[in-house]
Amino acid sequence: MKHPYLNEEHEIFRQAIRKFLEKEAYPFYNKWEEDRIIPRSLWLKMGEQGFLCPDVEEKYGGSGADWGYSVVINEELERVGSGLVGIGLHNDIVIPYMTAFGTDEQKQRWLPSCVRGEKITAIAMTEPGAGSDLSNIKTTARLDGDSYIVNGEKTFITNGIHADLIVVAVKTDLLAIPKHRGVSLLVIERDTPGFSRGRKLNKVGLHSQDTAELIFEDCRVPKSNLLGEEGKGFLYMMDKLQQERLVVAIAAQTAAEVMVKLTIDYVKSRKAFGKQISSFQNTQFKIAEMATDIEMGRAFLDQLIAEHIGGKNIVTKVSMAKWKLTENARKIATECMQLHGGYGYMEEYEIARRYRDIPVASIYAGTNEIMKTIIAKNLEL
Repeated sequence: MKHPYLNEEHEIFRQAIRKFLEKEAYPFYNKWEEDRIIPRSLWLKMGEQGFLCPDVEEKYGGSGADWGYSVVINEELERVGSGLVGIGLHNDIVIPYMTAFGTDEQKQRWLPSCVRGEKITAIAMTEPGAGSDLSNIKTTARLDGDSYIVNGEKTFITNGIHADLIVVAVKTDLLAIPKHRGVSLLVIERDTPGFSRGRKLNKVGLHSQDTAELIFEDCRVPKSNLLGEEGKGFLYMMDKLQQERLVVAIAAQTAAEVMVKLTIDYVKSRKAFGKQISSFQNTQFKIAEMATDIEMGRAFLDQLIAEHIGGKNIVTKVSMAKWKLTENARKIATECMQLHGGYGYMEEYEIARRYRDIPVASIYAGTNEIMKTIIAKNLEL
């Protein structure tokens, strides 16, 4: 399907990254799943080829490209496997905090190495006792001279093992009313004293993606690492969640498209009772239903991406897309595994991995229940 916001240059770029991934990712992906981590060497190779942070300004090492290039990268990475989600998080979720709210000095200090893949980023919001309720985080940052002293824990952090630069949501004012006005963002670097990593978490899916706990014990962070203004961290996070949720919707839609393609190929090749499975009416109806959901989802998603690139506020519709497209993908994963029969439950078939990987998309970047709350609120209910 031709996306209305992409032109010939984007498609040439797509062929380039697809060729790169066919050489550098597809042959090794199953090994990365077994190893439970993506090697840093892939990040460096992607940086060398210009596949990281393409929308960063040229003076900070990027290409200054439009966000359509990021869409292409996210789609092609998802086609390889959902475990590459950490690269999209680096490109389109964490780095935009730095480009939007960082000082020129901070951008000069951090962005070039991020574009080259030498430094990997993460964002640490979630805590053991605070997920979607970000105003109630417990990690504190107390100003002490020219430094903040940070104490607390974060969990479920994507890129948590590899990360060299972590945007951490902290409480700088415990008495602020309302509570969200006490939240600030600090960039904490890999070797900062008092910062350590806890467990690399053992997940149901996304096995190759490194998710970890982060621990801060009297962690001394330079005041110069404050991102934006003190007390505005919650507003900054709300500002950037539109793109984060759009990235999740793009991945879910792409995964659904891949799963249906895999299943169509399978049912055409597999026989039962002397006939191709694809000739059975039940199979045809199931695939017809899924194909229709995919077409409708893609049309809605493409419209949203075009509006997002155009700078429009699409928070309500992005919440709809994040909810609906992740639910579609989860349903499609179940139907596609069923159509694969017993082989769908075998690890050597890709559908098994997709079935494991897709459910978390309805949880992270704000649960789908939160998405429905946002939609209802914006409908003035």
